[in-house]
Amino acid sequence: MVGQHGDLACCVRCVGPTAAGRLARRAVLSAAVHPRAADPQRAAPAARPSVPPGTGSPAASSRPLPAGPAPAAACPVLTGTVLDTSPHVVAFLDGDREQRVALSPDASIWRGRPADATFLEAGDSVVIRLLPGMRAVADRIWANAGRVTGLIVASDRDGLLVDEGRTASHQAVVIPPRAAGRLQVRFPRLEPGYLLDVIGLRHPGYLEAWVPATSQPAHRPAAAPAPGLARTRVAASIPGSASWHEPACAAEAAGVRYPALDPGTACLEHPLPGSPSPHLPYLSVGSLLRVRNECTGTTGGWPVSGCAATAPAFCDRCVTCGTSPRGRLASLPMASFVAMGGDLERGCFNATVSVGQPS
Repeated sequence: MVGQHGDLACCVRCVGPTAAGRLARRAVLSAAVHPRAADPQRAAPAARPSVPPGTGSPAASSRPLPAGPAPAAACPVLTGTVLDTSPHVVAFLDGDREQRVALSPDASIWRGRPADATFLEAGDSVVIRLLPGMRAVADRIWANAGRVTGLIVASDRDGLLVDEGRTASHQAVVIPPRAAGRLQVRFPRLEPGYLLDVIGLRHPGYLEAWVPATSQPAHRPAAAPAPGLARTRVAASIPGSASWHEPACAAEAAGVRYPALDPGTACLEHPLPGSPSPHLPYLSVGSLLRVRNECTGTTGGWPVSGCAATAPAFCDRCVTCGTSPRGRLASLPMASFVAMGGDLERGCFNATVSVGQPS
């Protein structure tokens, strides 16, 4: 089988003094392009967005969000490692604390495919979404879910090796015979030089792929059409889609990856070549990004923790509820994606992002 190699480095890295100076200069340029109100004391203060607990700190924005219905609250989410299961109760270890959740009558479990509680095993890594208003009743459980998104760099009869970007190690992917037909309908070219985005079961050292997260672009990333020139200024709110990833470290689990990381920082990794997504403003690590799930109305805010290096290469649409505009705007950690109402096996939700500045 193709082996996994490469050093795994967290995307959150400190910037040097040169980069810090560039960031300070960008704030001055941003103020010149997007001036604040002439008289801040007389200008009406912009309403602060409602940010669900645990999804980031509220921040004032230089441009208020468009008026609309109040955002829905995020769903409570628990994560941990399974200790024991029964048909009605799951015991798991959350950090160093043992917890138990009951399964609602309509609870569903995903472990590569829909399953029941008897399929859960001790040692499984789980993401649990609770019923709203219920502190210990599970609505959905995902066990050992994983995802690999990137460029195929090697292949043999036993598996694939995928490049997810400079700050991630190469990922080994194994396709079970029962899933091969389903995957190749959406990804017919499983060979070096083509893109791959699959969801499945995470094992030590490799991913067992079961679900295609999108459709494979017809061209190699290096042969993608050149982007057109931007004819308008960047909008305050940008529609598209949001996806999810497995966080590389604890610090990244509290942030969000963004496709257009500021090249003036020291944290920019080399993105995959390809047609870029919508015209996005450059952001730096630590900038606040607000994401709205257009399917559920849930809104959350996170600091940018790194670059979604593979997102520009997938200029696709999400069809979770209707059809989104083309472009992946953000990549959320698994728990944040689930808290926003997303289902991991779907891979995305229709989203709108807007930029705020941390207070």
